[in-house]
Amino acid sequence: MTNPRQLAFIALRDVHKGAYADVALDRVLQKVNLPDRDRRLVTELIYGSVRRQRTLDTLIDQFAKKKSHQQPQDLRTILHLGFYQLRYQERIPASAAVNTTVQLAKENGFSGLTSFVNGLLRQYLRKAGGAGEERGRGAHEKDSLLFPQSPVPSPQSPIPHFDPLQLPENPVERLGILHSFPDWIIQVWLEQLDFEETEQLCEWMNQSPTIDLRINPLRTSTEEVEAALQSVGILVKRILHLPQALRFIGNTGSIQKLPGFKEGWWTIQDSSAQLVSHLLDPQPDEVIIDVCAAPGGKTTHIAELMADKGKIWACDRTSSRLRKLQENSQRLNLQSIQMYTGDSRQFNQFQNTADRVLLDAPCSGLGTMHRHADARWRQTPESVRELSVLQKELLTHTSTFVKPGGVLVYATCTLHPAENEEVISAFLAKSPDWQIESPAGFELPEFVRSTPQGWFKVWPHQQDMDGFFIVRLRKTNNSE
Repeated sequence: MTNPRQLAFIALRDVHKGAYADVALDRVLQKVNLPDRDRRLVTELIYGSVRRQRTLDTLIDQFAKKKSHQQPQDLRTILHLGFYQLRYQERIPASAAVNTTVQLAKENGFSGLTSFVNGLLRQYLRKAGGAGEERGRGAHEKDSLLFPQSPVPSPQSPIPHFDPLQLPENPVERLGILHSFPDWIIQVWLEQLDFEETEQLCEWMNQSPTIDLRINPLRTSTEEVEAALQSVGILVKRILHLPQALRFIGNTGSIQKLPGFKEGWWTIQDSSAQLVSHLLDPQPDEVIIDVCAAPGGKTTHIAELMADKGKIWACDRTSSRLRKLQENSQRLNLQSIQMYTGDSRQFNQFQNTADRVLLDAPCSGLGTMHRHADARWRQTPESVRELSVLQKELLTHTSTFVKPGGVLVYATCTLHPAENEEVISAFLAKSPDWQIESPAGFELPEFVRSTPQGWFKVWPHQQDMDGFFIVRLRKTNNSE
């Protein structure tokens, strides 16, 4: 079976039963040998349907007599695929989107409801004002929020189209339905950003993610990696002020097959994550402890920045994830990393031993939701509260690993104050021997501005990289 839409349906069915979207995608792709174009379509349909789930459900609520949650789950999934193609896939003709969705219904136990599926999707097209056109839809990739019912020009025709999606007046719900986020996440952002910036952040999070790599300066140079990739038709661009970072432009195919990967010339790591190790500023011959190390992107970066001289203890409670770190460090030919399995909150053997500690804390990942299509639906205010407790425990205990005068960097890839600012404020209130240290003298990118409090926040829509929170803390010399 090589029908991309049927494969997407099978994977989405698994997602709705609890599977992670990326795992469900891998599972279906491993069973078939698809051309690249079809693989990309399957990927887009799965991630897109999961990402836009709330908007798609709202369309079902609007056009069907039964609400989305009352529909049989498999039928709801089929309707998601149909509406997703009509609303968000510019290159798929409207007729193909409708016909293939009707066919999906027929082949998956809903042959008696094909006229219902056909009618529902065509009703959407009629409302959009373009039922007679190949690409009849009223909303483009960038939905219009402020005037959702106003004419939207179509690239095919000067006839005005209308967005059939009806939005409530409440600004939180409007943003949540239009951009497909739970209200609580919109609320968290609106408490930190104004309305316009919150919408920009929502739009950024709904883009397909870029892929960055980090060159290994112990094995190669940026120029050599650029030339090797260019020789096979892969283009990259440099990222200003990040000396090891390159960003892929366009499709890459299989990452593992690209030149230089097996040789350990480079590894995949987002630009924001690369900032963290630069802020730690490890030096040759130091003892560094990475307390939540797996899968090891930052650990291997630390080793590179230390010229692979010194000792890095890479700790993680999951041995299977540490194995991935081991594979990466072997591929990059790094010798200074030693693994340690277990919960860092239970370790007592590291007290006052480290020159520097990195606590890249487990978090809700709200800064990387473009990479994890289902993260917005998996996290809840309760899960954030639980993570905040864990983060405070980790920080309190692992701060004892640092020698007097040493440094600890706390980092997360979330944008939730309960996991960031509140964790640091609570720690400093109980720890008079610690203070925030401004990284004056470190060559960080110009756009990385510290707040008045001294911590850093990378906002994706402003810097075009993953959302991150980073703070550098120094233990005073008179600490015991």
